[in-house]
This record gives sequence, structure tokens and C-alpha cells, in this order.
Amino acid sequence: MYRTTLPNGLEILVIPNPTVDIVSTRFFFKSGSRQEPKPGVAHLLSALLTKGTEQYSSMELAHKVESIGAMLGADSNPDYTIVFTKSLSEDFPELLDLTAQLLYEATFPEEQLELERKNTLQSIRSQQERPFTVAYNQFRTALYGDHPYAYSDLGTEESVNSITREDLVTFYKTYFRPDNAVFVVVGPVEPKQVVALAEKLLSHWSAPETPIIVRSLLKELIAHPVTLREVQPTQQSTVLVGYEAVAIASPDFPVLKLIGTYLGSGLSSRLFTELREKRGLAYEVSAFFPTRVDTSHFVTYIGTAPENAATCEEGLQSETQRLCDLLLSDEELRVAKNKLIGQHALGKQTNSQIAQLVGTYEAIGVGADFDKTYIQAVEAVTREAIQSVAQSTFRNPIISLVGPEEVAKMDN
Repeated sequence: MYRTTLPNGLEILVIPNPTVDIVSTRFFFKSGSRQEPKPGVAHLLSALLTKGTEQYSSMELAHKVESIGAMLGADSNPDYTIVFTKSLSEDFPELLDLTAQLLYEATFPEEQLELERKNTLQSIRSQQERPFTVAYNQFRTALYGDHPYAYSDLGTEESVNSITREDLVTFYKTYFRPDNAVFVVVGPVEPKQVVALAEKLLSHWSAPETPIIVRSLLKELIAHPVTLREVQPTQQSTVLVGYEAVAIASPDFPVLKLIGTYLGSGLSSRLFTELREKRGLAYEVSAFFPTRVDTSHFVTYIGTAPENAATCEEGLQSETQRLCDLLLSDEELRVAKNKLIGQHALGKQTNSQIAQLVGTYEAIGVGADFDKTYIQAVEAVTREAIQSVAQSTFRNPIISLVGPEEVAKMDN
């Protein structure tokens, strides 16, 4: 991997891979929804970013990209915003020229904002009909308060209705700056030629003098068990049991990722085997642990019939408690490690996947080499470490219940 930094502060990572004639790139901006002034700003910005520049309209830009059979888009995440491309190597210079215009000449047309606002509101309303989404949003609000981590990336109906074009332009000018960006290129490229092209197209892209303000968690997180209930007239109920969890930089991060794999990854996972296969309680059941720069969360959840909700809540908590009380067997630990390491390897087969993984680690502060040290840390996890991290994590659960009235009143 070749690494350099341009005078304007833009960090460049180049990974030559001549096996396939596809160049994949990512511009990572180290600011996502956790920096937005209103929930949904980062999402709308990424949706509108490709809808026009000072030189090209939305249709003209789309035509230019499609005429070379390339891909150009943007997306947002709680901890970063990305602009991504994919093209044949011969078209890479032309595509990078178009991409550069998005980085400092995007126009955010008002009519496109109104269209994307309608699409976003429709998506939010659709999500509100799903018991899991309601339960998850309820959990995050309880854990994070008014911090952006509490909200869906889409925002809320109220916030999305209040977002103006000026909000998007302000966020864009504040955070889309070279000294807040990482440019990752993976494909059949020569690193020095990539740097020379970047210098030609991006050297005049300058960073403003104002410093970047990073919003941190100001709220003291919940230190005692909490149960939340929401009535929804559905045939299926969702029982979600979640906990405060560590950020990516914590030494406990790979241990908790391994626990998440053991409990909730696939048809052979502990939760699926015990609660669905053996006891027939679940329509769906899993666990997940999002990667976050700041305080994350560990969630177990189950979709079940309303009459089984209380039993399912007990079942989810008993499985996490089991990890606190008993050591995994050597076989259980080996299978979990093999599964996690295998899934990690499968997630970096293409140039796009490699660019995404390496850029993510660099953008969120643990460094591009984290990919190697992370797997080494997973391989070194012991049964005792699993138990210790489980004991420190699976305390003070936030229980979020969504379903018919009898479920919402459960244990009241």
C-alpha cells in the first residue's frame, strides 16, 4: 500500500491490484451524521451530491458517467460520508475529473432537494411500519439521548421537513475539505501516476482556515436497566435487548465482534439454534454490534408471536448471561473464530470491497493497517476474554418491546 499526503492535506492511499481491469475509489470524509446539525442532513447531502455541479446538470453528469460504463455515487454513515467510483482503468482519469467537481462544485438544486425530501419521508414512514425499526429507534433514543447516534441515518419526519438547501451547503462547505478526507484507490494503477493525477485535479481544492468541530457524546449513558414499550397493531412482536458497548479503538472490540458472531451470525449461531430451531420461538433472531468511533451498542433481538414475547425476552437475556457465567468450549470458540475470519475475508474480494474496508479504518481513526491487527487480535481471543468482556458489557440492559397492546403491557 502506497501512502502520501498532498500539500492541501488530502491523504491518499493506493493499493495496486492488477488482477482485474477495474479501478475502484473512495473519498472518505471523516464527518457523517454524528456532525449534522439536524438528523438527516448527511443523508440528503449524499443523495443530492451527484445531482449537479457548476459545469453539469444532473442529467448531463449522469450521461457522462453512463457513457463510459462507470459508477459514481455517494453515501453517508454515522461516522463518515463517502463518494465512490468504479470504472475501467482507461476511464479512471475522466471519472476522477468528474468526481473532483462533486467535491468542491456541487450545487444541490432546490428542485432536486424537494424530490429527495419526499423520497426520504416516504422511506421514514415505511420504516415506522416495521416493528424491528420502531424497537431499534426506541432503544437508541434511550441510550444516546439527543446525540445523532440516536437517530436513523434518514432522520425524522420533523427534521427532514425542516432541512433547507442552506443546511446542506453549510455542512458541505464545513466538512467537504481536503484536510478532512482520505482518497483510496484500488486497481491496476501505478501509485505515482495516481498521485500526479490527483495533484493535477485536486491541488487547487483548499481547506478553509476554520477548524473542524467534532461532536462528542455529551450525555451520560444509562447506568441501570430500562424497559420501553410501544403499541403497534401487528401480528408479530419484536423483543430487543441492547447494551452500551465499546468503540472501535477499544481492545475489547475484536472480542465483542467475536461474541456477536457466536450469538447471532447465520443459521448455526447460538441464538438461532436455541430459540428458533430447538424452541420454535422466532420468526427471526440475531445479534449485532455496529462499528462506531464513539460509544457503540450491542443488540440481541427476536421477532416472535405476541404470546411468546415474555419467553423470548427471558431467552435473549439467558443467552448473554450464559456467556457471563460459563466459559465457551474450545469447539465453540474455534467455530466462532473460523466464521468471523472467513466472513472478513469474503468481505474483501473485490477492489470496491478493499477500498471500502481500508478507507473505513483510516477514516475512523484506527488506521488502514487495522485490518491485519484486527484479525490477529481475533485469533488471540481466549475463552476467558470472552467471559470477561461479556461480564463488562451485558449489564444494565435496555429492553425495547413493540407489538400489540398485551405485549406493551407485559410485566406492567
